[in-house]
Amino acid sequence: MYYADIKKYDVANGPGIRISLFVSGCTHHCKGCFNEAAWDFTYGNKFTKKEEQEIIDYLKNDFVSGITVLGGEPFEYVNQKGILPLLKRIKNEYPNKSIWVFSGYLFDKDINERMTKEQSVTGELLNYIDVIVDGKFEIENKNLGLKFRGSSNQRIINVKKSLNQKKVVLMEEFMN
Repeated sequence: MYYADIKKYDVANGPGIRISLFVSGCTHHCKGCFNEAAWDFTYGNKFTKKEEQEIIDYLKNDFVSGITVLGGEPFEYVNQKGILPLLKRIKNEYPNKSIWVFSGYLFDKDINERMTKEQSVTGELLNYIDVIVDGKFEIENKNLGLKFRGSSNQRIINVKKSLNQKKVVLMEEFMN
């Protein structure tokens, strides 16, 4: 897996001060994407144990709320395999830090229904994710007034509750 950037102290991609990992590789190619360079699966640098440890070290700070993984597309298969060990380690070492993932795929139809059947890594990955912001960025629905998303079609989903209730459960506090 390659990554485009690691932001140590990000306040735009989830609540509180977060670390943001921008993975490389995306097949959605949304019109108006803010990060077109990251469509290329080999853009940036190779994600290694060094970067993993760097993220773990940043998370030691009490003022850091968690990590957000975005891109590119974290749910491209190669990226799922790349982020799984990191997210697993984070939940083991910092169980109270939240993990947010931004995806152009729809949580219910694409990720939970289709991908979990096609690749076992997806189901395992979902065990470590607290929140998914799903849906492709749609330029015609762009709204700069929204919290933690770029267009009004995107949803902020509580993954654990959604899996338990077998339906999409939105994080209402962030949907206004």
